[in-house]
Amino acid sequence: MRSLLFVPGDSEKKQAKAQDSGADALILDMEDSVALSAKETARAMTAEYVKGAPATGPKLIVRMNALDTPFWEEDLKAIVPARPFAVMVPKTISGACIAKVAGALDRLEQENGLPEGTVKLCNVATETAASLFNMGSYAGASPRLFAMTWGAEDLAADLGARSNKDESGAYTGPYQLARTLCLLGAVAAEAMPIDSICKEFRDEAALRAETRAGLRDGFTGKMAIHPAQVPVINEVYTPSDDDLAHARAIVKAFEEAGDVGVVSLDGVMLDRPHLKQAERILAKAAG
Repeated sequence: MRSLLFVPGDSEKKQAKAQDSGADALILDMEDSVALSAKETARAMTAEYVKGAPATGPKLIVRMNALDTPFWEEDLKAIVPARPFAVMVPKTISGACIAKVAGALDRLEQENGLPEGTVKLCNVATETAASLFNMGSYAGASPRLFAMTWGAEDLAADLGARSNKDESGAYTGPYQLARTLCLLGAVAAEAMPIDSICKEFRDEAALRAETRAGLRDGFTGKMAIHPAQVPVINEVYTPSDDDLAHARAIVKAFEEAGDVGVVSLDGVMLDRPHLKQAERILAKAAG
């Protein structure tokens, strides 16, 4: 899952456009992009969209409202019968938040005659100061948890920061820390680490640089806020022919060497972590 495009839950026009964006997943948002007065409308529209979406299209993820609001339980009651691929839980504090939503999904799936585990979970894990102290708690929280991502905007608001970037456009220390902790927490939880949005949606160079940095550091995909961002994200997160050829060469070198811990390839010494990385690249390309 390379690209995950946010789509307002109360906009039929944007939902229809997003379907053909090329994104691997759509995040149908019932939280930040929806006004308080439109929550019920967004809930109904999102459920209807999920029910009618073609099975061959992008995976559909619904971002519910946060657990500290009066909306989240009604969100789940409306959405679960439509059978989305997953629900995104915003503003989680710890793995206990995932466990709470997973328990609600257990009950709703049973009530609606759905197999247990039909609806997966992902979360935005860094939107409050308190959340950063609990990144290790997501491991084992629920087998539904398949991905974790991070966000800098709500965290900046919680910290009372004037900005989350410096004069060069780079994230400042607190947000670099949040990004790193999310990456580590996701891998520890055996969930996909998904990089945050690039809010400068008209700046392709900035998007490409951010996306390449995410790939370099270990993220497996990136969220988008505009359809124009999707092709760049997909391109960067799709292994190139050179990447695949190099990965195959590493695997072949280890196979030919037999039961060894280190091999030499093109004058470079490679050990088992390099083999593991090569195998991941080939598995990703295979789908």
